[in-house]
Amino acid sequence: MGSIMRLTGKVALVTGAARGIGRGIALRFAREGAKVGVLDVSEAECQRVVDEIGAESAIALGADLRDESQVNRAVDHLCDRFGVCDVLVNNAAIMPSGRLHETSLEDFDRCLAVNLRGTYLACRAVIPGMLEQHKGSIIHMASVTGIRGLPGLAVYSATKGALIALARAMSTDYAAAGIRVNSVSPGTIDSPMLHDFVAAQSDPVTKRRQFDAMHPIGRVGTIDEVASVFVFLASDEASFVTGSNYEVDGGLASKGEQPQD
Repeated sequence: MGSIMRLTGKVALVTGAARGIGRGIALRFAREGAKVGVLDVSEAECQRVVDEIGAESAIALGADLRDESQVNRAVDHLCDRFGVCDVLVNNAAIMPSGRLHETSLEDFDRCLAVNLRGTYLACRAVIPGMLEQHKGSIIHMASVTGIRGLPGLAVYSATKGALIALARAMSTDYAAAGIRVNSVSPGTIDSPMLHDFVAAQSDPVTKRRQFDAMHPIGRVGTIDEVASVFVFLASDEASFVTGSNYEVDGGLASKGEQPQD
């Protein structure tokens, strides 16, 4: 990438940014010159990411995305500190596992509240500012599970498929206003979420090998590989890209057979 700063002058809000892919996106955005709002439930964990970036380029925003007032307050703090939000990354999500009848109503409601309601509230909070400046980029973190069926992830998959559809619909509503809306669908990524899932299995080593093998490219992806796509979509290089879903999955969505459970 050299010394080019592709996001210089932009203000970005990244949800679910205290760890994992969200943290990786926040760090990459900052390296590319953006001012970054690091949003997650725990402000203390957000502050650790801000400390990695540097206080001059980032702000910690503790907020529960299910709560409208907390989301609006976080966006206000970001704008007061750095100016109007140019880029929104809707990354925050939870992933209950199990077949549909094995998923509790509580887990179902919580998954929809974080993955969909949180995205809705964050979008609604930043869009007015984007409309005023007639520019903006909104990127939803979807998943390969929203494209093809994977076992044991029914509710999570439903929310990710919804985010792909939401990006397409929003792109038609806001294109003329200069706001681009896209989604990114990663495959399995070498992240804390994967580590936690694998560690809980009866045979973690075999399960991890299965994840590598189910991707045609022969391995799971890295956080930085996903972050690179978000940098592109956030940048002016993607000025003619809206309503698209980027599959960053090592070929998994195009694979014919079902992966092993």
